[in-house]
Parts: sequence; C-alpha cells; structure tokens
Amino acid sequence: MTTPALLPLSGRRIPTLSPGASSFPHHRATLRLSEKFILLLILSAFITLCFGAFFFLPDNSKHKRFDLGLEDVLIPHIDSPKEGKHASGQVVIHGQGGHDEHRHREEEESLRDKIRADHERALQEAKEKLRKSREELQAEIQTEKNKVMEDLKKKDVGPKPLPPVPMPKVVGVNDGEPLEPDVKEKRDKIREMMKHAWDSYRQYGWGHNELKPLAKKGHSTNIFGNSQLGATIVDALDTLYIMGLHDEFKDGQEWIEQNLDFSVNAEVSVFEVNIRFIGGLLAAYYLSGQEVFKLKAVQLAEKLLPAFNTPTGIPWAMVNLKSGVGRNWGWASAGSSILAEFGTLHMEFVHLTYLTGNPAYYQKVMHIRKLLAKMDRPNGLYPNYLNPRTGRWGQHHTSVGGLGDSFYEYLLKAWLMSDKTDTEARKTYDDAIEAIERHLIRKSNGGLTFIGEWKNGHLERKMGHLACFAGGMLALGADGSPDDKAGHYLQLGAEIAHTCHESYDRTVLKLGPEAFKFDSGLEAVAVRQNEKYYILRPEVIETYWYMWRFTHDPKYRQWGWEAAQAIDKYCRVSGGFSGVKDVYSSNPTYDDVQQSFFLAETLKYLYLLFSSDDLMPLENWVFNTEAHPLPVLHLGNITLPGSEPAQR
Repeated sequence: MTTPALLPLSGRRIPTLSPGASSFPHHRATLRLSEKFILLLILSAFITLCFGAFFFLPDNSKHKRFDLGLEDVLIPHIDSPKEGKHASGQVVIHGQGGHDEHRHREEEESLRDKIRADHERALQEAKEKLRKSREELQAEIQTEKNKVMEDLKKKDVGPKPLPPVPMPKVVGVNDGEPLEPDVKEKRDKIREMMKHAWDSYRQYGWGHNELKPLAKKGHSTNIFGNSQLGATIVDALDTLYIMGLHDEFKDGQEWIEQNLDFSVNAEVSVFEVNIRFIGGLLAAYYLSGQEVFKLKAVQLAEKLLPAFNTPTGIPWAMVNLKSGVGRNWGWASAGSSILAEFGTLHMEFVHLTYLTGNPAYYQKVMHIRKLLAKMDRPNGLYPNYLNPRTGRWGQHHTSVGGLGDSFYEYLLKAWLMSDKTDTEARKTYDDAIEAIERHLIRKSNGGLTFIGEWKNGHLERKMGHLACFAGGMLALGADGSPDDKAGHYLQLGAEIAHTCHESYDRTVLKLGPEAFKFDSGLEAVAVRQNEKYYILRPEVIETYWYMWRFTHDPKYRQWGWEAAQAIDKYCRVSGGFSGVKDVYSSNPTYDDVQQSFFLAETLKYLYLLFSSDDLMPLENWVFNTEAHPLPVLHLGNITLPGSEPAQR
C-alpha cells in the first residue's frame, strides 16, 4: 500500500501577494499552513524521541543494548537469574542502583577490558607480520594450512566400522582349468579377449565409465549421471579375479581406493548402480577379502536409500547421489517405476544387511515384495509399470525381456541365495512362471519355442535378446519345481536356448539381433532396422553356460565358441571391442561403445563355459543379473536384522 503524502501540493498553490494590496487574509491562511507543518514536525520528533529512548537508551531491562560502540554490540546483556525478582517477589527496577546492577556493570567492564586486550594483541600481531618478508609469510601460511589439514584428519575418523560377521564359505574361486586341451585353448582365447578389452580401457578410457574403442577415449551414458565413476573398473573386477589376472585386478583396486567417490552431484539409475557397482563391489569383496570393496559398497548403498522415500516405498528409478532427490523416467507410463528395476535389488540388499547389521536394506526390499503380493495381477501376470505415488499398475504390458526380466530372476535367486529357506520367494517365482507359460510362451509354425510380450490383452509374437536369459533361469529353477516338473522346465530352458541360437545363426555375422519376430513367415529374424544391432550382450551366452552346467551337452560349448569367434572377428578393433549396428550386413558399422557389461558378463560367461564345474560352483554362488557372484548365505540359526526366522 502506498503511504499518503503528508502535504499534498496539487491544488494548493499559494497565491502571490500583489504590492499595495491588502494581504492580511492571505497572510493568515499562509501562517496557518506553516503552523500545521511545524506542529506536525514537532509531533514527529517527539514520537521518534520516545521510540529512540525506548530502544536505544542504555538500561538494564530485558532488552539488549544497541549502542553505537563496537564493544556494546559485542557484549551481551545478562538478565538476573530470577527474572528481576527478589526472593520476596517484589520486582526490582533495573538501573536504579541494585546489587544486580552493580554486578552486571562489573561483568560488562570485564568484557570491555578483554575486548580491548584482544584488539591490542591483534594490532601487535599485524605489526609483526608486516615486518616479515614475503617468504616468511608464505612459510607461516603453509604451516597453518598443514595444521588445519592435520586437525581435519584427526576429526575425520572415516566411516563407522562395520560389525564383524562370519565370512560365507568361499569355494571354487580359482583355477577351473579344463582337462581337454582344445577346451583349454578356447578358454585361453577368451582370457586374451578380456585382456585386450581391459588393456584398451586402461590405456584410453581409464576412470571413465566406459570406452569408445574407435575414438579411443572415454564414454558415459545418462544411467551414470555426469560423473566419472569408473563403471568398467568396478564391473570387471570379479572377472579379472576369476581369470587370474591379478595385476589388472590390483590396478582396479588401487583406482577404487584412491578415486571412487560417491559424494558427487550426479543423478544415477538406482537399478544400474545397484547391479553394477554394489553387486560388483560385493563380489570383489567376497572373492578377494579386501575390506575397501565392502566399505565402498555400503557408502553407495546409503546414497541409494533416499530413492525409497515415496508414498508407497516403491523406489524412484533415479536418485541424485548428493541431494537424495529422486524421480522416474519421463517415458515410463506416466511416471511409473519399472518392475525390472525396483524388483532387482533383493540379492544385493540382503547381503548389505548381512554385512552391516543395518535392517533397512532388507526391510526395503521385503516391503516391495509384500506390496506386490497384495496387488491384483491381470491373468496372474506382473505388468512392467507401477506408479510409486498411487501404488497402481501403469500400462498393462508384461515382458520377460526388457522392463520385466530380472524381477523373475531375483525371485528364484533370492530362494537360492537363502540356502533355499526363502520359500516365499520360491512360491512367488513358481506362480509367476506358471502364468508366463500359460500366456506368453508359444511355439512358432517352424517349431521354435519363444516368449512373447503381453500388451493390453493380446500377445505380441516378438522376443528380445534380453529375454534369452530365461533359458538359463528355467534350467536353474528346475530343481525344486512343484509337481515334479523339474524335467519339464529343464526341457523348456533347452528349447529357449535353441531358439536364441537360431536368432544368431540366421544372421550374416552369426551374432544375435536386439529383437526378433515370429510372424508373417519370418521366425527368429529382426524386421525393423532399429532392432538389428548387437551391443555385446551376454544373455544368450549366459543361457548356454547354465545349460552346459546342468546337461553337459557339448552343443552348448560349440554354440558359445561360435559366438566368441564372431565377436572376435566382427566386434574387435584396435582400441577394444565395439557393438555393431546391423548383424545382417556383411560390412557392418560400429556403434563405438565397449559396454561395461561386456567385461562383467559376456566374457565371464564364456570363460566359465570353457572351465570345469569346480570354478564358481552353483551350490555355493548365485550370480546377480550383472553376473557378479554372491555367496549363498548358509545362515543356520542366524537371523538377518529386521527379518523373521526363516521357515523351511
């Protein structure tokens, strides 16, 4: 609101006096205006004086002193202990000469003396500094800096030490050399491919998340934010260890110790950093016993917990590591969370609770499981999208490939990792597989078994490369299936493996496309140009390895060797390995990305395929969805913090 003027002048112009004319009336009117003005000024001054006296005059009331002197500003006023009352209850009027008044003045004088002494000392020190040379001053400054740094180091005691827990039995982490010379030769070739991929990254992309092998420089994507977190280093560590490349492993460990810092302003994918970083660090810890990997995994996990701060407890897809602010992908069905992302945390989070004693990790993932168990599922299927605000399903799209895949994988592996005590997880897996087999699994006219995608009430006869992992999952879960269906699911896994091999064999490069269809006379062939690429994916080779472990059928090693040769022939370049844009072209172009999962998964599964079964035995290890092995927790009578005793 605008303040009105005290004397508005418009329309109040004072007339000019004419010489000789009677001016008395005009003069009296003019004097009255002046008198008003003077009276107003006097009144204003009086009011100002009153307020000034109230606020600024020194006294010993409960109001603080605000004198102009620096000393008075710095000296706090001290009230009497009894709010200005004597024991008799009578109010003492401060400033009228009481005992408290005298004591307070003495205290103020003492403070003034101290301030004067401090001022004099500071002035003396300044004079002494001015007499010193520039070199002496620089030396003093450096000494002070060193002292400050030492003090900070003393205060920074580092992360809270983790409680000691029994180390799970580590079995079969070395050797695994096959007896057959030709198999050993193939395994050595895979090891050489790993060394080429690692050495190229070490030379051209060290510290970056991934490598551009043609441009010979670092590369990153939005799943890692805008920070150089060394994703390839963390992802590759356990592969290096299993292959016996211990010098390279040591280089990676040193980089992690000195450079891996999660206190950065970066928005990352919760799912990706969980499976690659937390999974990779935990695996490196269990394999090597080096504490730094466990500590780094816990530091990162603490940064991910704010992602669960949603109305339902379903985590956001992304979280800022510094601020803790989360959000979802804009394209994901009206801001929904994705089944394969929030459903692929269980393995790592259970191990985090086991290692730290912090029940929060276990409770977060169990809350997700319980929430899903209460929800209606169309045809028994889990849609790929769930809104974290409302707790309702998004678009009714179900897939065992992208967006859904590892959710089902982690149900089975939660049971396996618990030493088969988590029967709730097993039951949920069995029910889900039964619905998938009823609604999604079909045979093509040519006899190929495939897993389609359910979209809004109808089946799309298309299968993605990502869905090819399911052959291995079905074989892994065959033992323990209800109704004596172990043989059935092992056979179903073999049929999926065969279909996925056909998708490789029907291309020019003998490498599989990103997705392939089963209609219009085409089977296991990509139709769209944007589905013809191969980005060094591992899922088909993963299934070959599981099928080999459970059947020892030599065709799986043969198929794996075909894929390894094709990768080495068409994807290898001088600066590493690159994906290709068209597997049906005899002269493909490169995408110029060496994915971190190529070192974590593809090459690891190939190496294990040509190793003996005593290397990483499945009775003792469970591989996360990024192929990072975590030990089975033979907990016995130990109960995870925040859990209920397991029921067999």
